[in-house]
Amino acid sequence: MSLQPERVDRTVVVTAHPDDVDFGAGGTIARWVEEGAEVFYCIVTDGDAGGSDPSVPRPEMAAIRREEQRKAAQVLGVGDVTFLGYPDGRLMPSIELRCDIARVIRHYRPDRLVCQSPERNWERIGTSHPDHRVAGDAALDAVYPDARNPFAHPELLASGLQPHVVKEVWVMGSPTPNTYVDVTDTFERKLAALRCHESQLQPIDDLEGMLRKWLASSARQGELPEGRLAEAFRRVPTG
Repeated sequence: MSLQPERVDRTVVVTAHPDDVDFGAGGTIARWVEEGAEVFYCIVTDGDAGGSDPSVPRPEMAAIRREEQRKAAQVLGVGDVTFLGYPDGRLMPSIELRCDIARVIRHYRPDRLVCQSPERNWERIGTSHPDHRVAGDAALDAVYPDARNPFAHPELLASGLQPHVVKEVWVMGSPTPNTYVDVTDTFERKLAALRCHESQLQPIDDLEGMLRKWLASSARQGELPEGRLAEAFRRVPTG
């Protein structure tokens, strides 16, 4: 179990929907940025199936969610946000999705990639949305072997994107976490980033209380001192 992972210079985060990264890793991202790392987001779907207001047209919802994610990224000091534009709620495994994520990896050339778990978490079913699992699986395939293999997706090489080896993957929502990041000091920034996603927060009565409960549970699991808050990951060296 790791509590103080080694710092890296550049990270790419791949998630299925706008707001996924802020729920799963916002405090950690804020901490990494404070330590001088560059972080970039890749959001796979357009988020058009989100929200609870039936009067909002779906194309408009997609535009709203993109803008909310850009604002949340600014709160945490994140650089570029790439939107791949796949349909929300209908994400399927495909070679095209793997290629699109491998393209992002080869462009930004990160040391670390953060993604969602391809495994179903029976303890917290909400982390196991089908889009989450597909996006996580595709991201892992893009890390190994696609991004590093010069013969995978030859169109990437033809466009000047050279192979790149990501050194490690951090999986959010894993049923078997092995790494805990103390986010007590960055909790307020995580909360501020999540509050940028106004279109998604209507059903939540007490966002801060819900987050504190989740993060305190992770801190206890990671054996942090009483009163601390933590985000949990499965850290996977890629060899």
